[in-house]
Amino acid sequence: MRRDCDTAVVENRSVGSALKAELRRELLAARRALPPEAAAAAAASLARRALELPELADAGTVAAYVSVGTEPGTRELLDGLRRAGKRVLLPVLLPDNDLDWAAYEGPGSLAEAAHPGKMRLLEPAGPRLGPQAVTAADAVLLPGLAVDGRGMRLGRGGGSYDRVLERLERAGAHPALVVLLYDDEVVARVPEEPHDHPVQAVATPSGVRRFSS
Repeated sequence: MRRDCDTAVVENRSVGSALKAELRRELLAARRALPPEAAAAAAASLARRALELPELADAGTVAAYVSVGTEPGTRELLDGLRRAGKRVLLPVLLPDNDLDWAAYEGPGSLAEAAHPGKMRLLEPAGPRLGPQAVTAADAVLLPGLAVDGRGMRLGRGGGSYDRVLERLERAGAHPALVVLLYDDEVVARVPEEPHDHPVQAVATPSGVRRFSS
């Protein structure tokens, strides 16, 4: 019986992974089709909406990220957070896909970083604070591809933010978790796996939606 149960769990995880991969392909294709001017307008609107969030207005430290490729733009948001007096932490990708952190000191503090097999990233050039630095954040802004009505987030599949969320849980830290998305990426249902963590809110160019715990 135990072997049958273990086999069922493995099969369910495989199905969940396959469904996630299919949904990722669809969402990434939609992002690639977005005209540059529409993406720029969405980034400006997203910054305004996110800065209205009480979770960010009340935060002393915000862990954020620099958008890359077709992700909803975050550069205006990062500068808005700094102007509001927030301490902003940005991730630094480690060789094992875990994340270190460093403070954002403005656009001039970012440097292009090359990682084997990955697209080039903009990362903060300042002193590294260690992976545990994120546990001091009052709010954590998460990249993603979709979120559903339960707050279940679909990431890109690299596992970096799964580690961040696990680290927060182990530390007993409870920052506000907010995913940044385009409007049409709030979907009916996201396939989930046992390691997935729900977020409290999503910010899109047209508004903010909160999820009950």
